[in-house]
Amino acid sequence: MARKNYSEEFRRQAVDLYESTPGATLKGIAADLGVVRGTLRHWVDQYGAGKKTAPDGTTTIRPTSPRSGPPPAGSETAEQELVRLRARVRELEVETTKLTTEREILQRAAKYFGRGDALVSRFQFVADNSATFEVKRLCELVEVERSSYYAWVQAAPAREARAAADAELVMRIRAVHTEDKTCGAPRITADLNDGAQAGERVNHKRVARVMREHGIRGYQKKRRVRTTIPEPSGQKVPDLLKRDFTAEAANQRYVGDITYLPLADGSNLYLATVIDCYSRRLVGWALADHMRTSLVEDALTAAAATRGSLKGAVFHSDHGSVYCSKDYAKLCGQLGVTQSMGAVGSSADNALAESFNATIKREVLQDAACWPDELTCRRQVFRWLVRYNNRRRHSWCGYLSPSTYEARRAATLPTAA
Repeated sequence: MARKNYSEEFRRQAVDLYESTPGATLKGIAADLGVVRGTLRHWVDQYGAGKKTAPDGTTTIRPTSPRSGPPPAGSETAEQELVRLRARVRELEVETTKLTTEREILQRAAKYFGRGDALVSRFQFVADNSATFEVKRLCELVEVERSSYYAWVQAAPAREARAAADAELVMRIRAVHTEDKTCGAPRITADLNDGAQAGERVNHKRVARVMREHGIRGYQKKRRVRTTIPEPSGQKVPDLLKRDFTAEAANQRYVGDITYLPLADGSNLYLATVIDCYSRRLVGWALADHMRTSLVEDALTAAAATRGSLKGAVFHSDHGSVYCSKDYAKLCGQLGVTQSMGAVGSSADNALAESFNATIKREVLQDAACWPDELTCRRQVFRWLVRYNNRRRHSWCGYLSPSTYEARRAATLPTAA
């Protein structure tokens, strides 16, 4: 069932994400978060700071335009009133024409933004409809600068030539990388330039960019941070899953873990998760700068709020001290959750949660080693987690999002007579 009640923290984070994301639109952010556009607009009006981040990263303050009312009664003659009313009718006619045109434009734009509203898609929409509508009106509606659009149009020949050259280069890169998959950009650049003439040599930054765009990577040893600290008391909790990360229905079996999120200053944030084995949906999470028991308690409490109740469900984790604590066991008892734990030191016993941790770091960080600061990390992780449930296609779900998968499966279940 889709989440209908949102905490104040969620609403404020959603508004902050809209105001801080360069070139963001209400429609795009609402789609990522899985909320109605009007709902997000209401949150912006309620919690917003009146800021808006332009595509170039600059921040502006949204102006307000107070409307002036009609002149007081008895202060104008009948002829003046007639002139004013006729002028008002003309204004309304112009406004109606404008709104009709904007509605038609937005209806045409729907197919372009059905899978997101990337800046390139907006530029392409303006180009495809510039013969029918004014470029100025189109740019206003899709929230792009006209100068940026015209620069994009003028750069089209150069983009085509660059794309063709990159396509040829990626074939050469793949040939080198196939022979030795440990090669990174510097070694592949040296191989490509070995014996090449001056006009055929390539820059290592270009090779790195093409490799990044096509997902070609060399081996890089990851920094390891210990997040599983066994409980000295050796509390015995059975493994009820036995590496079977499936479920017959939603809200039956969950897995969870803690993963570190590295920051540029050398510190870490920590993310605790609760994932449904049925749909791979992330039903609860908590993010903090510590690994105390309250972190995993907040994640499980959030899952209970999302599902309404966790009574009868199984929650599987590793033997981290926070999961073995008496306080966490007490919370599980209060929520009607049965604990399950894999063997000590065996990541395969909690492979689903481990895979999720690897995915979020790979897809959010991509080629970066860490987040630049805590605020950026919180914003990017929040957006990815919500998008993971509502928009990101999962192979387990037949390439539907987890929320869509649950909704469709629920709709096809037979009803009782």
